[in-house]
Amino acid sequence: MPLSDLTQEKQREFVRRLLLSRLRLLVNNGFYGLLLMHMKFGLTDQVEHSWTNGEAIELNPDFLDSINDDELDYVLMHEILHVVLQHCWRGKDFEPERFNIAADIVVNSNILKSYNMDLKSITLSTNGGVQMHLAPNGREGYEFTVEELYDLIELPPPTGTIKGPGSVPNTGGGNGDEEEDPEAPWEEGRAQRIGSKASSMAKGGWDDHGHFGELEPDDELREVWVRRFQDACESIEIREKSNGRGLMPAFAERLLKELRKPQTDWRTILNEFVQEEITDYSFAPPDRRFGDSPFFLPDFNEKEAIVKDVLFMVDTSGSMSDDAITAAFSEIKGALDQFNGKLAGWLGFFDAAIIEPQPFETVEEFRVIRPKGGGGTDFQIIFEYVAHHMADMLPASIIVLTDGFAPFPQEHLAMGIPVLWLLNNEDVQPPWGKVARIVV
Repeated sequence: MPLSDLTQEKQREFVRRLLLSRLRLLVNNGFYGLLLMHMKFGLTDQVEHSWTNGEAIELNPDFLDSINDDELDYVLMHEILHVVLQHCWRGKDFEPERFNIAADIVVNSNILKSYNMDLKSITLSTNGGVQMHLAPNGREGYEFTVEELYDLIELPPPTGTIKGPGSVPNTGGGNGDEEEDPEAPWEEGRAQRIGSKASSMAKGGWDDHGHFGELEPDDELREVWVRRFQDACESIEIREKSNGRGLMPAFAERLLKELRKPQTDWRTILNEFVQEEITDYSFAPPDRRFGDSPFFLPDFNEKEAIVKDVLFMVDTSGSMSDDAITAAFSEIKGALDQFNGKLAGWLGFFDAAIIEPQPFETVEEFRVIRPKGGGGTDFQIIFEYVAHHMADMLPASIIVLTDGFAPFPQEHLAMGIPVLWLLNNEDVQPPWGKVARIVV
């Protein structure tokens, strides 16, 4: 329906429905409602169903007229999660159709989880029934970031030929004439519903993503939404403490971590230094017989389930701001999260002196370690400490999180242990070791 054909009465009805939907979410699921308080709402005839650009959510009047109030609540939750997860901007360097499918699966599955896996919470009766929410491997989409899901998705060929496991899943969305059997094995059930329905939904489904790859990254707007997300989390936590109700979605903490910009790819970085589950070797302390060799030779061991013996040292000198220290601490927490807790080692702090590194094997043990320091910076004391106090169990690798504003020690002091300098600026270039950078 062209907007010019809308009567004032109908426009008022649509506005009222949108405002009441936001109010319902504030009361029943305050996390989404608080986020929606920052959004503008509008009507448009430029898309068939709905869309968002990070600043407004707009719906086609015909689409809005075709869905009931519960479905409208779902639509608004769906759109606001695209915004806070920054899908509007993250899709620029990806193949659009695959990214769109991945983004919808992630969003729908997170909404589903916040409603105790009630499939009615992600159902549109006029648009295919239960919407996509499972990864190609049959796991729930909330377990993945959109980039991780993107890598799992393999689009079917243009003919719609079904390619079996590993192809795009049709997890109910866009295929209302078939009811998903959650107990059916992937290869016998869900894979047989891939075909053209999933592909057509990604191209022209109710949620328009056509602009996701076109919007230029807006760092200011992205940071605004990070703050809004944090504020919503804090507000919900205050409400929970005051009334004892569990109002925070279980996935909120993980999603907040995902919003950090940039996200360090710890699996790629640590692959340079430590063993991963798929390898059969570890960068355990090198064989001292090869101490004069220009080659670093790893010891071959039995395959390990845990990446271990990593020494993280965080610079807490006066040149490091509170935000910089917090970011460094968060990066290590991010490493644990990416390795699903299968990362163990030590966490220590240094300025002109060493704060004794504390061992951790679990996320819980990591959380209780708190930063200390505030004086000058001396990198050499890290390696002296390792030589004098950790000789019986040398680290497999040393990762130093710092601004780099101090003299670097001689490389031989590392005793052949791989060292990564994780710097929070582009100004400093260490004379040796590997280098990665984070932006605070």
